[in-house]
Amino acid sequence: MTIEVKKFGTTLVSRPAGKEAWLAFQPVLGEVAENEEIVVDFIGVAVLTPSWADEFLTPLRERYGNKVNLIHTDNASVQATLAILAK
Repeated sequence: MTIEVKKFGTTLVSRPAGKEAWLAFQPVLGEVAENEEIVVDFIGVAVLTPSWADEFLTPLRERYGNKVNLIHTDNASVQATLAILAK
């Protein structure tokens, strides 16, 4: 499964918006097969804040662990946010 993050917007800010995106995506995640990889694609995202990412990516990684693969993370905002979450 591929999650195109830009479908939630190109400027992803605020904890409430991240939480809303996470909750809205739950029905889709229910369709993930047991051995299926989850690819999170950041292409087209201009701004990603730690608060938004923490509400969406943290529970995704908690639920699916090593099955989550992040791609197109070359944007400086995305890189900085992922570095903060990694700590």
